[in-house]
Amino acid sequence: MAKKEIKKDDVPRVSSGITGLDELIGGGFVPNDVYLITGGTGTGKTLFCCQFLWEGLQKGEKCIFFSLEELPQDVIGDAAAFGWDFQKYIDSGQCQIIYKDPFELIDVTTEVKEQIEKLGATRIVFDSTSIFGMVFKTPHELRQRMYQLIRTLKTVDHHTVVLMTAEIEEEAKGLSRFGVEEFVADGVIVLYYVTIGGESFGNLQIRKMRRTNHAHGIFPTKITKNGINVENESTVLMK
Repeated sequence: MAKKEIKKDDVPRVSSGITGLDELIGGGFVPNDVYLITGGTGTGKTLFCCQFLWEGLQKGEKCIFFSLEELPQDVIGDAAAFGWDFQKYIDSGQCQIIYKDPFELIDVTTEVKEQIEKLGATRIVFDSTSIFGMVFKTPHELRQRMYQLIRTLKTVDHHTVVLMTAEIEEEAKGLSRFGVEEFVADGVIVLYYVTIGGESFGNLQIRKMRRTNHAHGIFPTKITKNGINVENESTVLMK
């Protein structure tokens, strides 16, 4: 299978920090866009997001990790396993890892925007939208809040790039638990983890990316000591 070479356009780009991915998405993410990183349990969604933030920190950017699942010390510990010292950047004021108890959320949209504006962050992670189902009891309210959050994040005028994670339930047909995020987000990247013949394989698919001539197919991934690597030779072509 021939290697993928995606022609870059004139749209400004922000490097993803994921080895091999930028070449598949026209050079990187588009500023002021929101991207959904989705997949099943254990596919590397949080790792993907940490790697994205680490790239920004190395370039002097300010970053925020909003967590509704893991505590800050757990995120820091997970990142440290790959040699990423988030604590150093937290101490210097360049990075924040903010945990919010989902059961204590009142107006997450306003708080998230205020924190982004206060720090002047350009790279933001929101992990995970799937927790919203524990807070908002009716499907209508849940979808309304999700839509409001994503739209608000797109109005932050710092040339920000936002990654939001969502978990796909086993046997689910959609790209997120609530079927909202993938339609409102500007891009969707799906992470897969499959077992064939006793061996396990990671894969990545770019399902959607506005204003981008992105690659189509299923691309093998590997988790190394330096994070996620994406091979630019697809295993399955998609229309």
